[in-house]
Amino acid sequence: MAGIFGNVEAPLNNAYFTGEKGSGLFLLLSNIFKIAGTIAGIFFIVQIIMAGYSYISANGDPKKTEVAWAKIWQSIIGLLIVASAFVLASVIGNLFGIDILNPVISGPTN
Repeated sequence: MAGIFGNVEAPLNNAYFTGEKGSGLFLLLSNIFKIAGTIAGIFFIVQIIMAGYSYISANGDPKKTEVAWAKIWQSIIGLLIVASAFVLASVIGNLFGIDILNPVISGPTN
């Protein structure tokens, strides 16, 4: 007997479902890293806007201007670190023939 909403079946022909045991964990970790990169990018934009506002409102005060420039440089360095982590993962993946950012796990078949 079908439930109120009908029969629910697993999405077998889904791009995210490979059918291999253990692949879900690595897919989850890959998605977490992508979300972390997106959050880092959004945080960078917010920090640059706040630092720009601090720079504009400094009114020529050398101390406030220096603090604003420090925030700008720290934001740029942080974004470069996050971006270089993704580039490094991609380069290492290409060198060793594995896709680190979108892994496919192979295992014994039943």
